Amino acid sequence: MSVEPASSAAVEDLPAGLRAWQHAAVAKYEATPGPDFLATATPGAGKTTFALTVAQRLLARRAVDRVIVVAPTDHLRTQWADAAVRFGLMLDPKLTNAVGPVRAGTHGYVTTYAQVAGHPLLHRRRTEAKRALVIIDEIHHAGDALSWGDAIREAFAPARRRLALTGTPFRTNANERIPFVRYAEAGADELESQADFSYGYRDALADGVVRPVVFAAYSGTSRWRTSAGEVLSASLSEISTRQIEEGAWRTALDPRGQWIPHVIAAAHHRLDDLRDSGIPDAAGLMLATDQETARAYAAVLAKVTGTKPVLVVSDDPRSSAKIEAFRTGTARWMVAVRQVSEGVDLPRLAVCLWATSYRTPLFFAQAVGRIVRSRSAQETATVFLPAVRPLLSLAADMEQQRNYAVRVVSADDTLDGAVVERVASPRQDFEALEADAEFAHLLHAGQAFTAPAGLDDATTDFLGLPGLLSPAQTAALLAARDSGLRRTASTFRLDSDSVDDVNAGAPPPQTWREVEALRREVSKLVAQAAARTGRRHAELHLELRTAVPGPPSASAPVDVLIRRRDHLLAGH
Repeated sequence: MSVEPASSAAVEDLPAGLRAWQHAAVAKYEATPGPDFLATATPGAGKTTFALTVAQRLLARRAVDRVIVVAPTDHLRTQWADAAVRFGLMLDPKLTNAVGPVRAGTHGYVTTYAQVAGHPLLHRRRTEAKRALVIIDEIHHAGDALSWGDAIREAFAPARRRLALTGTPFRTNANERIPFVRYAEAGADELESQADFSYGYRDALADGVVRPVVFAAYSGTSRWRTSAGEVLSASLSEISTRQIEEGAWRTALDPRGQWIPHVIAAAHHRLDDLRDSGIPDAAGLMLATDQETARAYAAVLAKVTGTKPVLVVSDDPRSSAKIEAFRTGTARWMVAVRQVSEGVDLPRLAVCLWATSYRTPLFFAQAVGRIVRSRSAQETATVFLPAVRPLLSLAADMEQQRNYAVRVVSADDTLDGAVVERVASPRQDFEALEADAEFAHLLHAGQAFTAPAGLDDATTDFLGLPGLLSPAQTAALLAARDSGLRRTASTFRLDSDSVDDVNAGAPPPQTWREVEALRREVSKLVAQAAARTGRRHAELHLELRTAVPGPPSASAPVDVLIRRRDHLLAGH
């Protein structure tokens, strides 16, 4: 499909509020002929503003008549639509596949990858109906599944222009290459994507677009029992086999151990420091591997800190509303699985507690990107994480400019790529026994700082004030707090009442969608129990009806469903 060259008009009329990199990116876009343009910019840099500026200018000069945005999640659909309003654009975030044509009176719509994959021909007709600019947000998602990539290609091949955005490296198999992306040979087993404009973390840090981030690594000794009955013990930071490393890591993440409350207390202290020294609305994000563990972590956090966190899980139909309320509110903590790992704009997040077994560069960059968005030159960000080699390696690479590459891998390749995404989920042949925690070191700009001597107590008043504490002094302060935090953790034990407290106080479901979500949650918890114990689903459902009397869950009223969910969450 032929496309007219970009307008030769100067870009002096760009909005004054654009950052220097956004101004340069728009200029590069308008000087680049062809339908496709790939912009890579570090998380938090402002890709949305750049893309909507391009859309506004193309519409103004009638180069396109419609804007279609493809986003990873439903929450990001609303976020894109809200951002578009500031540019005078009306993008419909509620247009479903069932509606058909694009609603009159709008400049276009926002959809998701899943919706496009559900009906690619419908989106193709919408694209063909008018000259369209398609903005593909986080385009690496087009490689998540072969069907998604095929759907994106089929739906948007007729587009007048396509603007692809990404903020993180992506890897995929050779037969699942990302549509509308140019590649070049980069070795015998690699293809490298060719971005038309790149803006890395190092550049953004130098420009003050993102906050500087430090990584506080916590070690500790874990004990667990294998399926053979053998009890093993290992430190998180010791050099060992991958199997031992994963056993120690999984045990440390057990919400019933002492590693989690210890590091929660350390992260909460850091959050208090930031609030007391320049970021009064600073907030923390705790990342969990799955929903069941997220609920347990929320209970631990509430008990250790006295602060009830906002819990965001995918089964909760109110997740988007909770994220928005958190964004504009003053709550200190949010506990989430993946809903907040990518694209979600929460600028007041300044602390991240990495309590998940996810380990890919993609997820790591996305998650850390949630806490580096800069609002002033005086703000800093801190990530608390297990002192395990995969995470320390990712942290050390954080400030290095990366090339975006697609690695050609065979089906049996064991590289830690898109397929191998996390440590194996809990299984029946593994039993976590106990884990303690201790501060290991502070990682800053790829350099590890342990605790030096000579830090007096008066210095603790200045933690969080930029420039007053060196990384080495900050490391000393975190280490000095360790003994007190260890006492806090030793007095904590997670019980079923703690988990129940997290769910207490939440309003009961009010709509049929919320009731159905609760019904699905009960069914999923039964399925998890069946997988964990090896028992049949029907047997567990019957046992659940005996413990919490009432009709089958498929027809049970709300109060019965709530009691059954709480019964299952309590571990019965």
